[in-house]
Amino acid sequence: MKPTTVSTLRQWKQQGRKFASITAYEFSFARLFADEGIQVLLVGDSLGMVVQGHDSTLPVTVSDIAYHTETVRRGAPAALLLADLPFMSYSTPQQTFDSAAQLMRAGANMVKLEGGKWLADTVKQLTERAVPVCGHLGLTPQSVNIFGGYKIQGRAEADAERLLDDALALEAAGMQLLVLECVPVALAKRVTDALTIPVIGIGAGNVTDGQILVMHDAFGITGGHIPKFAKNFLAETGEIRAAVRQYVTEVENGSYPAEEHSFQ
Repeated sequence: MKPTTVSTLRQWKQQGRKFASITAYEFSFARLFADEGIQVLLVGDSLGMVVQGHDSTLPVTVSDIAYHTETVRRGAPAALLLADLPFMSYSTPQQTFDSAAQLMRAGANMVKLEGGKWLADTVKQLTERAVPVCGHLGLTPQSVNIFGGYKIQGRAEADAERLLDDALALEAAGMQLLVLECVPVALAKRVTDALTIPVIGIGAGNVTDGQILVMHDAFGITGGHIPKFAKNFLAETGEIRAAVRQYVTEVENGSYPAEEHSFQ
């Protein structure tokens, strides 16, 4: 299979072709996702909660992400593979370079980091060193203690303007993808239309270029609180491969996320 690249996603954006992505943490599911048509995978620090059993993403280390990145890469050799830079792993330039190098050597095509335009220099420095960067704005789980919980972002006009400004500044610095989490649909559309790079939404309505879900949410095996934006595709289909195909189909035709999965 021909590898999926950032250029592929840019072409899809220009064509108006929506795409599905999902988190993956090990070989077997990565292979299954690739076999069923998902070409963009994320080794997310969400593994701290859904794999390791923590109550946040904060305990996850670079070594944790690197280990899971290696296993996912073996399962999906042609996928565009993103890997999270976990909490406090990009605080200084040298630490950032070391963290990114470890994840790229493990098989990532791109690293993802959370934060606004204060990270512009970091994005620029990584890009100059041949490390592609995916940004993450809106609800950024590593900032849970600042937000006081997992809350919708960008509802006030001033907050929406700030988020859009952050997105434009990061794109100017070299960011090549953006994950936009838990923001109102109207703001998600403003950001998606303003950027030339692809925008991947989670809890941002069906107006973004792509969608991503934590795999456990897509299969209804998340314990405790179920996010508003989650949909249990396994319950509808009764079989994991069929559930993945249904997810891909609904993202591509725009029926997922529906209004009940979105924030106004």
